[in-house]
Amino acid sequence: MRLFEAIIEANHRAVAGDESAGVRPADFADELPLIALTCVDPRLNAFFPNVLALPGEEFIWLRNAGNIITGPLSSTMRSLALACAVKGGRVIAIIGHTDCQVCKTSTMKLTDAFRALGVERAGLPENLTEFFGLFASERQNVIKAVDYVRHSPIIGPKIPVHGLMVDIATGKLEWVVNGYQALDTVVAVKAQSIGHADESIDAMKSFTAFKMGEMKFPDTKIGELATGAKTRPPPGSQPGDVKAPETPAPTSPQAVPPVAPRIPLPPPIRPAILAPWVRKR
Repeated sequence: MRLFEAIIEANHRAVAGDESAGVRPADFADELPLIALTCVDPRLNAFFPNVLALPGEEFIWLRNAGNIITGPLSSTMRSLALACAVKGGRVIAIIGHTDCQVCKTSTMKLTDAFRALGVERAGLPENLTEFFGLFASERQNVIKAVDYVRHSPIIGPKIPVHGLMVDIATGKLEWVVNGYQALDTVVAVKAQSIGHADESIDAMKSFTAFKMGEMKFPDTKIGELATGAKTRPPPGSQPGDVKAPETPAPTSPQAVPPVAPRIPLPPPIRPAILAPWVRKR
């Protein structure tokens, strides 16, 4: 059992009333500390890191409004990358929550809220949805964030990236994206690609001993094939049956046809002998 598998199991047991449910961090030393990105909602303060059954020293907590990631090289991604490279984080979890106020905020509500703070619309970015990362589904927001992290060039390819939802009323965790499965799929695809490459290399080894000077060509000279084709006996004949080619009989020159006699042309018709109605026209 891996770290998050143990966390989910312990969490569900605790929600069901099992007071002995928990995780032994010493059993997962190679997967700790854990980096979690959550929302800034103050209601989450009572849940973390207890909802993960982890002590505080094994928990790196990053927060922003709506646990939003806007791109593979955003400022939040920078913090995640530094938490891995500097703080030694081994696993990343993007954890959304139910009843998220950012999810319920439209651009119109956001504009009104800023205006109440003295910030007019002209002072805000043109595309509020893109800049603030507004979303309409907490689950889809988690899936999108996990995808950004998984494909970020500054996050190590061996780090599992999980996506979860926590019920703000009960603290129950729901697995949205199983980072282990995604990581195992990537590893399997890479192994398959390496296997195909090895097969190609093995197939090419048969050509390595090939030398141009060892190629054997027939001793036929240019022109012999055409000559041999003319003198080769027909199939089924015996050697003695071959006859010398017959010399064609000379042909007499074709007779030139006589020149046709020249027929005299009639004299031209003069206008004076045309019919009267022709002259009138």
